[in-house]
Amino acid sequence: MKQYHFLAFDLGATSGRAVLGTLDGARFEMKELTRFPNAMLELHGKYYWNLFGLYNSLKEGLKICAEQKIALTSIGIDTWGVDFGYIGQDGTILGLPRAYRDPYVNGAPEDYFKLIPREEVYRLTGIQVMNFNSLYQLYRAKETGFAPLEKADKILFMPDLFSYMLTGKQVCEYTAASTSQMLNPATRQFESSLLDVAGLQTSLLPPLVDPGTIIGTLTDALADETGIGKIPVVAVAGHDTASAVLAVPAENPNFAYLSSGTWSLMGVEAAMPIMTQESFENNFTNEGGVEGTTRFLKNITGMWLLEGCLEDWAKSGRNYTYSEIVSLAEQAGTSRMRVNPDDPRLASPTRMPEAITAICREAEMPIPVSDAEFIRCIFDSLAYRYKEVLDKLSSMISFPIEKLHVIGGGSQNALLNQLTADAIQKPVLAGPSEATAIGNCLMQAKAAGLVADRWAIRKLVAESFPVNEYRPRTS
Repeated sequence: MKQYHFLAFDLGATSGRAVLGTLDGARFEMKELTRFPNAMLELHGKYYWNLFGLYNSLKEGLKICAEQKIALTSIGIDTWGVDFGYIGQDGTILGLPRAYRDPYVNGAPEDYFKLIPREEVYRLTGIQVMNFNSLYQLYRAKETGFAPLEKADKILFMPDLFSYMLTGKQVCEYTAASTSQMLNPATRQFESSLLDVAGLQTSLLPPLVDPGTIIGTLTDALADETGIGKIPVVAVAGHDTASAVLAVPAENPNFAYLSSGTWSLMGVEAAMPIMTQESFENNFTNEGGVEGTTRFLKNITGMWLLEGCLEDWAKSGRNYTYSEIVSLAEQAGTSRMRVNPDDPRLASPTRMPEAITAICREAEMPIPVSDAEFIRCIFDSLAYRYKEVLDKLSSMISFPIEKLHVIGGGSQNALLNQLTADAIQKPVLAGPSEATAIGNCLMQAKAAGLVADRWAIRKLVAESFPVNEYRPRTS
């Protein structure tokens, strides 16, 4: 049986990986080749992504494949959403991409809504309003005369920017573009009226392509430098959540998913966009999925709260392994402290523990004292927030939600998964933790004609990776 090898570059907001997926008949396996950090760079009050450092990390992954004589079928790239880079008319990359946590986006939506009503923006895009959506980043960049935008011929969203660096070809993959709040999910075209009021042109955006499109092959120079040869690069579901949802091992459409990481994204896979007054008031979003589907979901601040605490504690020499974190939360017992993970004060605080303490004090709740109490407060707060969002989600869709699939790194947190099952009173199926890279690779397999559709992919995932089930406990 012939083996097919797919290289997935899976880039997140804190780290990236090169992952090799191997399809051998009905068996699919994954192997991590490299892992590398990704961190925002602060310079003169602006926050950027280290694009060229990440590019070097991609090259390292290619070189390892060449050294191990792995005959790659193709390459795919997925990343976080909304951020983008500027490209000059001669093809030059104009500086580093701004990072979505850059404070220049603070208050940008409210300023933009002075030009066009918030309700109209949602009616045209169906996207939840968040400070850092691409539309507001561009609006602020135009307003402040940001030099790269002034000289730009095109913008490329992050997965497309890396594909451009690998191939020299400029495309705009649909799922990544759908997070921008510039795309109409009904027409599947960019809304020129939204760009016009900000003084921007739709010509900034390259042609849209669907997941599974072959962009091109590695450039001659890159093929020679890495020794890997002229390998095709596929536009997978470039937004990491879209790739992850593709790898949900669901048996039928009656499921919700929770992609759990720095961000938690909870939603369903819908046949059509859901753009109602209720979805607007609840600030739910309609992002692109594979095969013309819509990811109807809500962004929830996830492990960002824990990551912020861990970073603060590490400065005092208090470092914890993942198992130690879970053990501390179990020892702390049910928390009497609960915060809203989406409180704006937790978005980018100087010190996360202090921000959580301030919120608890303001609400006249007990204040966490030990690290264990902070961790348990975060876990209980997330589980309760998941219940709130799932209840709202259920009220806006036409089918019953039978179970919640938790995918991504958070699927390995047995305590949080059980707390979530208890909160929502539905079964929680956890895994695979590597859903994003799996979805990336299997979309490449679909592009190669090796799997038929998303349900065949999900069946293959279910047969290849273990899933842990958590049944709700009655209180």
